[in-house]
Amino acid sequence: MASIWEYANPRKFMATSDRVLPWVAWGAGVALAVGLVWGFFFTPDDYRQGSTVKIIYLHVPAALIAINAWLMMLVASLIWLVRRHHVSALAARAAAPVGAMMTVIALVTGAIWGQPMWGTWWAWDPRLTSFLILFLFYLGYMALWAAIESDDAAADLTSVLCLVGSVFALLSRYAVLFWNQGLHQGASLSLDKEENVADVFYFPLLVCIAGFVLLFVALVLLGTRTEIRARRMRALLARERMA
Repeated sequence: MASIWEYANPRKFMATSDRVLPWVAWGAGVALAVGLVWGFFFTPDDYRQGSTVKIIYLHVPAALIAINAWLMMLVASLIWLVRRHHVSALAARAAAPVGAMMTVIALVTGAIWGQPMWGTWWAWDPRLTSFLILFLFYLGYMALWAAIESDDAAADLTSVLCLVGSVFALLSRYAVLFWNQGLHQGASLSLDKEENVADVFYFPLLVCIAGFVLLFVALVLLGTRTEIRARRMRALLARERMA
């Protein structure tokens, strides 16, 4: 059985991702098409929230990916700090723009959903505030990568930043458990079936979440492949200048 660490080799990663990426991309497209069409056009309006409840099919998956993308970056950063595998650092770098965009989608859709429900576009709710701070950490992470010329030094510093930002990723997920105050509702998905949304909304939501997860994986694979190629190109240019 092949060790997972074999994929830290850029050649192994490129060869494997070249085979996997088309399947993941097509899977993401199909799941998103099915989930969104099902959710927006074949589910009823909620008896309290009306048609605005259908924002759930964008808001909840985007929020889940925004939080878990940072946690994925945390794992990749720890692998870099401990084992110095360049693919893990580049995967974390590739995940950051995707996570930042998902955070924007979650914030915007949350505001659109919240305005008719709460009567305001924004409130300094614990979960909303921690989510906004998480977005700022995404921006800082990407800016730090761009500001440092040495790839290894950038990977070291961004990994440390990732460790700090993980606090806000966890707060974004569990803030409603730490503080009772706030407008944000409880979790739409839970291990306790009684806390989940009704089945008519639940099943298309699961399909949408699967689509967002596959989309995230596809974009991270594509981004990591791009980062590996860019690093190879910089190495070749450096050799030519030395020659």
